[in-house]
Amino acid sequence: MTDANRTPGEFCGRTRREFLWEAGAGFTSLGLIDMLSRDGVFTGRASGAEVNRLGNPLASKPPMFAPKAKSVIFLFMYGGPSQVDTFDYKPKLYELDGQTIPVKTFGRGGKKNEGRVVGPKWKFKPYGECGKMVSDLFPNLGTCVDDIAFMHSMTADSPIHGSAMLQMNTGKILSGSPCLGSWVNYGLGSENENLPGFVVMLDPTGGPISGAKNWSSGYMPASYQGTILRSAGVPVLDLKRPEGMSGETQRHLLDSLNAYNTDHLASRRDNSNLAARIASYEMAYSMQSHAPEAVDLTRESKETQSLYGLDEDKTRDFGRRCLLARRLVERGVRFIQLYAGGAHNDSNWDAHGDLETNHGYHAGRTDKPIAGLLKDLKRRGLLDETLVIWGGEFGRQPTAEYAKGTGRDHNAYGFTMWMAGGGIKGGTSVGATDELGGTAIEDRFHVKNLHATVLQQLGLDPEHLNYFYNGLDQKLVGVEGAEPIRQIIA
Repeated sequence: MTDANRTPGEFCGRTRREFLWEAGAGFTSLGLIDMLSRDGVFTGRASGAEVNRLGNPLASKPPMFAPKAKSVIFLFMYGGPSQVDTFDYKPKLYELDGQTIPVKTFGRGGKKNEGRVVGPKWKFKPYGECGKMVSDLFPNLGTCVDDIAFMHSMTADSPIHGSAMLQMNTGKILSGSPCLGSWVNYGLGSENENLPGFVVMLDPTGGPISGAKNWSSGYMPASYQGTILRSAGVPVLDLKRPEGMSGETQRHLLDSLNAYNTDHLASRRDNSNLAARIASYEMAYSMQSHAPEAVDLTRESKETQSLYGLDEDKTRDFGRRCLLARRLVERGVRFIQLYAGGAHNDSNWDAHGDLETNHGYHAGRTDKPIAGLLKDLKRRGLLDETLVIWGGEFGRQPTAEYAKGTGRDHNAYGFTMWMAGGGIKGGTSVGATDELGGTAIEDRFHVKNLHATVLQQLGLDPEHLNYFYNGLDQKLVGVEGAEPIRQIIA
């Protein structure tokens, strides 16, 4: 057969880099891999082309070592909550309120060398046996601090929403990479073949900036991307069986379609989209009977519904999503991400103008549901195996953005996030910002350190969980790698 008659997929390598990698390691490494696998050393994952030959890409896979968590619930406070008004107590800000002082900042408004200090608008008080200082914005969450590890020295590479969100979700400030939920499902698969392994629940006011890029599978097969799940009504749009079609007819149609697709897939070297489509048809068929039960919150007791705030107007929406997250964890869903905050500034934590109104509203609608989630997981014995994460794409500056008002600009150089459950050491606080709360100065932790911690707790080595793409073994933590935040690991 001449080169003119061959398809690109029949060449050894689609690029010069991939050709050298395959030719150099393809044959000579077979014996080594066999020996290493027998010795229990080889723990790598399949390449992109091999995934399609392994059957269901979401089938449950063993972790690399004993995990401390099985599932993740990421409570994403879109817009960037202010660390100095929530969990990073800075008493000096109160006395400097209104004063213009020399201070270097870099946010949406560019680089500045001075600014007008905005003192915290809420008081702080100690909670729990650990005595953690928490703002009056979170009185319910304050009762859970002995189960929480606060990271006060988080840093990111961008103070702009779009790129900062992509980095928090994918580790990169540019689009095109798999997000954290995709990496988790790639490494571990799903424990429930009737529900997606990666679920995203958006704010009712809309999705975040950049949209689906924040739950994309990037260069991985589309099977690993997040599935949008609604907490009320039809759980997944277009999931319902067409009117007039019986279950038997639908099953016959899917079997015929899958047979054609499978034959077509067998003749292709790598077609992740087709493989994902086959899997999605089967998943959708299963979800028709299982998803409605999973989102049926009427099965919960009145006491449980009240714990999450479902009996109050301001907390009902986010409470429903938090309660649904617990139900999904019970059913083996691996990664669940809840967004608090929609597309527009007045519907998320992006407080550029009126800090008091903005944060008062968003904390008021999330405080009770989040505390209810932690308490409910704990009493059911699920908190030990569920890693809960809270935070936004960055924090806020200690100074005002405008000449008037209490709004704060973006701040990616020192902000707070927290984790609970899943082998995390509760009642701890690590890292520190300066006396104004604007810059991390002690134990600086990057977003990649956060990601490494998540993988570590799930039994996945962040340095060895890789995916071969574009001639490189890609990693969530980047080629340079990142250490987990070991100070918070129990």
